[in-house]
Amino acid sequence: MPDTSTAPVILGDEPGSFPHSVLAERHPAIIRQVRDAFPYGPGQHHALDELLKSCTEGVIEPLPEDAGDLDRWRAWGLDDQVGRSWFDAPWLWSESHFYRRLLDAVGWFGPGAWQGVDPFRPFKRAELDAPETDEELGALDALQGRPEPERARALLHGSLWGNRADLGFRLSAVGAEAAEPVPALVADDSETLWSLLPPSGTGTLVLVADNAGRELVPDLLLIAHLLAEGRIGRAVLHVKPYPYYVSDATTADVVDALQRLVAAPGAAAGYGRTLWSAMADGRLTVRAHPFSCAPLPYADQPDDLRAEFASATLTIFKGDLNYRRLVGDRLWPPTTPFREVTAYFPGPVAALRTLKSDVITGLTPATEAALVAAEGRRWRTGGTHALIQVNALK
Repeated sequence: MPDTSTAPVILGDEPGSFPHSVLAERHPAIIRQVRDAFPYGPGQHHALDELLKSCTEGVIEPLPEDAGDLDRWRAWGLDDQVGRSWFDAPWLWSESHFYRRLLDAVGWFGPGAWQGVDPFRPFKRAELDAPETDEELGALDALQGRPEPERARALLHGSLWGNRADLGFRLSAVGAEAAEPVPALVADDSETLWSLLPPSGTGTLVLVADNAGRELVPDLLLIAHLLAEGRIGRAVLHVKPYPYYVSDATTADVVDALQRLVAAPGAAAGYGRTLWSAMADGRLTVRAHPFSCAPLPYADQPDDLRAEFASATLTIFKGDLNYRRLVGDRLWPPTTPFREVTAYFPGPVAALRTLKSDVITGLTPATEAALVAAEGRRWRTGGTHALIQVNALK
């Protein structure tokens, strides 16, 4: 790993910073939204009120002694964080633990009638069922008949931009973004990515998913294309084992997305049938590893996960949170090489990420200077820029 002395771990203790706003404003808003979205009883209401008080004014508390994942959280550093303000713990740790405690408050872990009920499901379903989803799926019809490289590029950009699919599905002229003064795509290793997934390939793609709904659908479409065109022989889709970060994908969300595709008109249904068939015969599998919800970087991944990534032809990490965990949730100098911060990874690895937090690596000095001059720090968190980065060396 590179020298971390110039890259402090991100905390949430600086008023006015993006991490502080997440802890002080976004988390209380999430608690209120979840409380209003379900007809919870007095027990859940009291637990949510206590969590709200804890995360804004209190300290991190121990998990109950009967918690089934207590040993796991202790291994992930719980004992070191107990008694600290949520704002003083590493931001990644505080964020992750917040969602664990939120699930406790609503009864996810049970026992009881609310066991396993996703508190974020109404928000996920509303997005998946929105009219905009029909429009985005309808855009697939325009891709039919295009040369395979063009379709592959469009679907890769659809996965990259998620629910900004108007950008993802357009077939823009080659080099158009590069000509912009401050390009939307601040790093583009897509040629290297495609070199690892040739049309005659039979390898395995591991895709570590990010969000559900209209952001998971483009990920599934990309996998369907790669399977159908023989760029891969098998895909493994990693999702979260329980609801996490509001919109992160679980197995149930994969099922919802597949059903949405199969029921759609036009080309979208064909993609859905390809995926449904691939799951039936094992060419597409879904994995929900406990470490997917760990408050730790992937540099600390367990041995079984390391072995799985090592055996893949390529592992793609989708989204902002996975990027933070892939490179380390630190304030790296933006020109720190992506290859250096991912040197620990056991196989070829790529990141498809829309920028929504402060962590960034792999920029050229010219790109960083242009972004700062045009937007100050807003470019890091506004979701208006994205990157495709690849470390192809084992």
